[in-house]
Amino acid sequence: MTERYFEVDVPIRSTRTPGLRGVHVFTGRADSDSAAMKAAHEAYDAARAAAEAGLEMPHGRPDGWGARGYRPGWEPDWPAAKAGPWANPYSWLDSSAIEL
Repeated sequence: MTERYFEVDVPIRSTRTPGLRGVHVFTGRADSDSAAMKAAHEAYDAARAAAEAGLEMPHGRPDGWGARGYRPGWEPDWPAAKAGPWANPYSWLDSSAIEL
């Protein structure tokens, strides 16, 4: 199967401030929704373990999955997570008009 770029949206809640909620978004290449979910969970677990051990965030996986940080006090709701093809929020932008 050909790998495509996926997005996994994971609802999160604050354990310190009841009622405070958000969404953590992971992206990377996978060949199915379930493979994307597994890769996102692995990226989260690796980031959490590194943060708790005082180590640098792991990144640079060949499939693109990873985390840029870890926020203590926020818990993901993995059973409520949703995976699907990644939707570029800037797809409407004409990049030829941007000077880098």
